[in-house]
Amino acid sequence: MADIQTVLSRTFNNFFESEKSSGILLIFCTLVSLALANSSLGHDYLGFWHVPIAGLTIEHWVNDGLMAIFFLFVGLELERELYNGELSNPKNALLPVVAALGGISVPALIHFMLNTGTPTQAGTGIPMATDIAFALGVLSMLGSRVPASLKIFLTALAVIDDLGAIIVIALFYTAQFSLIHLVSALGVFILLLVLNRVFKVMWMPLYLLGGVLMWFFMFKSGVHATISGVLLAFALPFSAKAEDEESPSHRLENFLHKPVAFMILPLFALANTGFIIGPAWQNSLASRNSWGIIAGLVFGKPAGITLACFLAVVINVCQLPLDLKWRHIFGAGLLGGIGFTMSIFIANLAFSGKAEIIDASKLAILLSSLAAGTLGFLWLKLSNSEIQSME
Repeated sequence: MADIQTVLSRTFNNFFESEKSSGILLIFCTLVSLALANSSLGHDYLGFWHVPIAGLTIEHWVNDGLMAIFFLFVGLELERELYNGELSNPKNALLPVVAALGGISVPALIHFMLNTGTPTQAGTGIPMATDIAFALGVLSMLGSRVPASLKIFLTALAVIDDLGAIIVIALFYTAQFSLIHLVSALGVFILLLVLNRVFKVMWMPLYLLGGVLMWFFMFKSGVHATISGVLLAFALPFSAKAEDEESPSHRLENFLHKPVAFMILPLFALANTGFIIGPAWQNSLASRNSWGIIAGLVFGKPAGITLACFLAVVINVCQLPLDLKWRHIFGAGLLGGIGFTMSIFIANLAFSGKAEIIDASKLAILLSSLAAGTLGFLWLKLSNSEIQSME
């Protein structure tokens, strides 16, 4: 990131383009889902997602099954960044890591302070994560107006944010814990690691079969089943050589780009953003939980990210890349307030069985994400135009 001529890898460019297109599709699916839920077809549309299949509803299969594949993809992204991406160089990795920590802690603290001791305290994790697809989708609309290193910074920040959200889900959103099933899931994970590290097995179907088994045990353990996707990502054979076509991890990440961007996330949006906006929707936004989500995403994210980076630079822990200015960091912080996918995901876990609170949380998330995306886009566009006019 220190080099002004940042070179973006083919894998990163493919990923960026997929996230850009996915963000546009997610907006469309969200609007369609909201329109159907609040139309004369609303009862049938909402009922469809609760049709049981093999013991679970369709919505449940999307959130626990398909989203495990999304988390597998996130894990593969993180692994790539750690081995041969932005996070592979500790000096370069430190700035987005610091930014992510600020962007996670300040929004969570805001929500916690507003909701501590109340039934909605469990929603503290909702404003923590950044939606990669939406954030990069907005950033892509700015084209060459923003430096390449800002794309890398925001991507690394969002990936670390997701990692933080995954840890929070594993630690705090676990129901009916079963130690036997958790040990079984971890046993499968260790077996896959042994096959990879000791026996150098490269046959991907074997790892995918192990991943399905791990998902089953994790689902039965009470720890959210999607965590198995991240574990599988780090069990797969990975080559530290960039763009290594022989690497199972590299091939799987490239294969999952489009299914995740154009099938899984749109289905998640359709299944989770269909809720009825009643006549008293303004009252739901006046709740402590809604204010915690809105304040956390719209104000807490840019404040936490910018202040954390500023303090780290001041005490010389890390430095800004040559082509990044503080206005870029603040703009990235604003875009970091686009929670959407992970925020909705955590809201479903935090308030399981409490449909009214979940719907109010989703409305707050959607409005916050819309505000954060709009403010981030306008800030980066206008601040850059002003700089260019002064030069």
